[in-house]
Amino acid sequence: MVDEFRRAFQQLIDASVATDPRHFPPAVHTVYVLASRIPASERELALEALAPLLSGDHAAPGIIADLSVVAGALVEMGTDPGPTGPEVLHRLRTMGKGAIVFVRAWERTGGGPPPDPDSVTADAEARVAAELGTDAPNATMCWWTIRRHGLAARTMLGEASVRALVRRTPSLHAELMAIANQLSDLLNEFDEVRALLRMTEATSALVMDRHSQRAFRVLFDGIGDNFQLHTLLADALVGPRGQGLAGDPPDPRWVAAFRDSDPDPAAQTVRGWWNLVAHDGTWVWNEGVPAEIPTVDGEPVLVLDEQPYPRSWNAGRRHPQVRGWLEVESELPREEAALWWKRVAPAEPAIPSDDEGEHTPIPEPVLAVDEPEPGRVRGFLAEEAPAPAPTPAAPPAEPWTEPFPVPPLPTPDTRPPAGPRPAEPAPPTPSADPAPEPPGRAGRRPGTPGTGILPPLPPGVSKSANWGPTWR
Repeated sequence: MVDEFRRAFQQLIDASVATDPRHFPPAVHTVYVLASRIPASERELALEALAPLLSGDHAAPGIIADLSVVAGALVEMGTDPGPTGPEVLHRLRTMGKGAIVFVRAWERTGGGPPPDPDSVTADAEARVAAELGTDAPNATMCWWTIRRHGLAARTMLGEASVRALVRRTPSLHAELMAIANQLSDLLNEFDEVRALLRMTEATSALVMDRHSQRAFRVLFDGIGDNFQLHTLLADALVGPRGQGLAGDPPDPRWVAAFRDSDPDPAAQTVRGWWNLVAHDGTWVWNEGVPAEIPTVDGEPVLVLDEQPYPRSWNAGRRHPQVRGWLEVESELPREEAALWWKRVAPAEPAIPSDDEGEHTPIPEPVLAVDEPEPGRVRGFLAEEAPAPAPTPAAPPAEPWTEPFPVPPLPTPDTRPPAGPRPAEPAPPTPSADPAPEPPGRAGRRPGTPGTGILPPLPPGVSKSANWGPTWR
């Protein structure tokens, strides 16, 4: 089986470099069918071989977009993304800028929503050519492929090692966030890309318990909203198995659902412990995300206050494909904690009186739904299952004041790509500086092979001699 997979993957690479529309689709199909039946180490070698194809000019834009989707499918089977994860994000950065050029030109040449990327026609290119001139073909190609690049990036950002890379590269984060902000109203895939980019913005906090006057520094990752943060904080801090804070520890089934397991229908409704408050006394809503917690000297500070009323919510992660964790790094010495309490606003009444109009209005309690939510198929599909709870939209990035230069698209050639071939027995190169994993919680999430992850190729692509859209 391994040898058969290696041969199929080599055929995929050869068809990509040769821009061979006759052999590429069947090679993709064979690779996907066999990938779920071979060891993860073989899939890692295959992903490593894809990296130079995604970063170089060995293949046409349509092929690169489909190879990015193939890479995402392998990662969703439980394969470490290795060097391919960063390359998918770099490719999105390039193609995303060109896609925005197309969208802006579309707006300036008549308005209305742009065509669906999979339904671009020669008329669309001709329309933006009135604004872009000779740059119109490249910009239109970027728009034609952008959904596939967004789908692949969404999967890669679900991996801790890829999010760690984004945190270490602020310029990459800023550019991808700006692209996601500007495309999310047009393509649903970029809502998820934006939310996962926000996840990279906060991985630690100072947590202060008003009742005990104790303070803790916590580390976390893969936290999609403050419902998840709230529950995992209770697991780490409450009761004898935590740090001894007062209260009832959370049901282990709730905790599992917010870490890496499916929700248990018999333990669906989580009951809250605290009112989450910022250092200045403003409320930190469970519907928000950790990146929105106000900071002091660059450090997010979260105060645990008495609940003004009972709260409840549904167990389950906003991003089911992302594994979450939280651990206490240290407790502050009492003297240091006392200094921090001097910088925190005093406690206010649990429920403000009617004459205190400046207080944040109290929302209706979040009620759990008795019936289970529909299952979400992890994969490259246009349809998204509803999230367990709404998350406020990220603030829009400052718009570019200058138009994007339309990125040049690679010219296919027949040179063999640099990098290892899947048939070589050399071990895969591990990802650099993976995100920290707490002791005892390491391990990859289970894969979901055989769920039909790969989408159909855009109409006409496999019939084009140049592996391009039907209008060219």
